[in-house]
Amino acid sequence: MNGGFEYIDIILLAMIAGFIFLRLRGILGKRTGFEGKIREEFNKEFTNNVTKKNIDRENFDDAAKKDFLNGAKIAYETIITDFSDNDNKLTDSKPLISKKIYDQFNQALQDRSKRGHYAEITFIGVNSAIIKEHKNIDQILKVTVDFVSEVITCIKDKNKNIISGDPKKIKKIHDTWVFSRDIRSNNPNWQLVDILT
Repeated sequence: MNGGFEYIDIILLAMIAGFIFLRLRGILGKRTGFEGKIREEFNKEFTNNVTKKNIDRENFDDAAKKDFLNGAKIAYETIITDFSDNDNKLTDSKPLISKKIYDQFNQALQDRSKRGHYAEITFIGVNSAIIKEHKNIDQILKVTVDFVSEVITCIKDKNKNIISGDPKKIKKIHDTWVFSRDIRSNNPNWQLVDILT
């Protein structure tokens, strides 16, 4: 008789564990969302489609803004995760950032590596992305975007001791980034050229 109750307890515990796992997965998401597909999606949304729109004129309409922001969100996640992963190298994001930003990021990563530190990040998602400003100055297009995102991140040393951050806490991040493109160039890519906050 007692054996039957033990089986029921085991089944109930397994159901509770499964429910908790699904809830956590729904809240925290998975890091694999864009892996292996970033370049294809980026090229589709952030380069070709946007350059066909009238972003270089005053009528930067809703459709053009939507296309641009779809690509900007992908670029944002790519850059954040590339900078924050544990290899201390920029790989996926290199074509998405200007030389100035690349040099700044690369120096920060080298400094982190010299200290024997590395980062761990789980990118939860972009809560919002809003175009703050867009302008055309001498055939150079610039679009400023306010991002609000959520991540779980921390910095650890070589012994896996936590230096900063919290691997169990979701952190809200506010960023203002400036993307740019030279419309005289054959290269249709937009690049991150400045970080305002």
